[in-house]
Amino acid sequence: MTALGLIVLLLAGSLLAWAAARLGPAWPQRVSLGVLALATLWLFALWQTGPDADGAYAVFERPWIARFGISVILVIDGLSLLLVALTLALGAVAVVSSWTEVSERHGFFQFNLMLTLAGVVGVFTALDLFLFFVFWEVMLVPMYLLIAIWGHERRAYAAMKFFLFTQISGLLLLVAIIALVLLHQRAGGELSFDYRLLLDGPAVLPAWLMIGFLAAFLTKLPSVPVHSWLPDAHTQAPTAGSVILAGIMLKTGAYGLIRFVVPLFPDAAEAVRQPVMLLGAVSVVYGGYLAFAQEDFKRLVAYSSISHMGFVLLGVFAWNQLAVQGAVVQMVAHGFSTAALFMMAGALQERLHTRELSRMGGLWQRAPRMGAVALFFVVASLGMPGLGNFVGEFMVLLGAFQVDVGLTVLAALGLVVAAAYALLLMQRSFQGADTADAQPLADFGPRELTVMGLLMVALVGLGVYPQPLLDLSGPVVSGLRAVSGAGP
Repeated sequence: MTALGLIVLLLAGSLLAWAAARLGPAWPQRVSLGVLALATLWLFALWQTGPDADGAYAVFERPWIARFGISVILVIDGLSLLLVALTLALGAVAVVSSWTEVSERHGFFQFNLMLTLAGVVGVFTALDLFLFFVFWEVMLVPMYLLIAIWGHERRAYAAMKFFLFTQISGLLLLVAIIALVLLHQRAGGELSFDYRLLLDGPAVLPAWLMIGFLAAFLTKLPSVPVHSWLPDAHTQAPTAGSVILAGIMLKTGAYGLIRFVVPLFPDAAEAVRQPVMLLGAVSVVYGGYLAFAQEDFKRLVAYSSISHMGFVLLGVFAWNQLAVQGAVVQMVAHGFSTAALFMMAGALQERLHTRELSRMGGLWQRAPRMGAVALFFVVASLGMPGLGNFVGEFMVLLGAFQVDVGLTVLAALGLVVAAAYALLLMQRSFQGADTADAQPLADFGPRELTVMGLLMVALVGLGVYPQPLLDLSGPVVSGLRAVSGAGP
């Protein structure tokens, strides 16, 4: 099976899950999990076969709209393999988290969830820029529907805000892509959207071209000051939507920065390196500060995502091997830890019918398994050594220190803020006096404990032995740095 086959499998799974609703409310989830299991087995087998001489694990290339130089080019290299694996893993977590939360239109819910995953896989594998944009847009519509239909009290506002931010920045991306292709053709190249050909285009490109790419990817990351859509979308989305948003869709912005922005525009990236690294450091501290001020469990975790993704932005624009690989580790570790925290928030809201920390307290006494699990992921989120988040943040800071000491020190302050908001979250929800209604609270059952246990194992494994992940991403990062002249 090729990368196209993987996307087709997910698309077929979305339709099957929708149709399976006729068999009963649990069947759409079962179909989704079965399709994701098949996709994961294929990806594991692909990893076992190893890459070819060019570092690709799978390549699919066919002409599409030849008149305009548009082709279907889907390539899975080490970086794509990691992020596709993360997509499938957290897709399964999202399906499990929706098992009891979604009470209506189960089939249509799973259809939209699986369609989102198919779009994300397309983003991580497409090397034709027009096709990349198509997948970039495909993943937005079903996520909009997930928020707008199954979200919470202000779901319409949050869904529209999410769509407007991402759609407007996406239009800037489309304009920049078309302009890049036309400038490449004018410089003597052929009319083509092939990323590999565009890398060999004119050495100096107008800086405004990069702005279109940068705006789209910073918005999706998100970075200050284009971050305000994220807390509303996370807070109002169903748990599965929050898991997909935080764990996977934010990574598409980081992936775009690594794959496209710096390699295609090395000179322009060099010119804005310090301002963008400053945005990353400010996002780390400001996101953490806002997280500390939140009363809503999900909103706190949402702002913490802005802080964590600030490390990714800082590492990407430091653009040395250590920092960029640290950013990749941070992307994966953040996906696991934040998905678990959103699943925890969803479980508490389902049981207590509230997300307000002021109405929680002392929950460990009534649900000790939930308390122990929450403590693990809170500690992981604040960057405890031995867990994956620490490895990513430490590598980013080491790499950024070689570029700008001041900004590295500023970003390091975010670690102190992270400890404050993470421990505050734990104290106000599971410790202290029992301020919630003292009714019996259902603890985690086998289904939820299994998912949380697997996420724990993943974070411990990544924290203790991250070498397999570094081996996968290392050659890709080295190749992209070589193409860009190791700049900015």
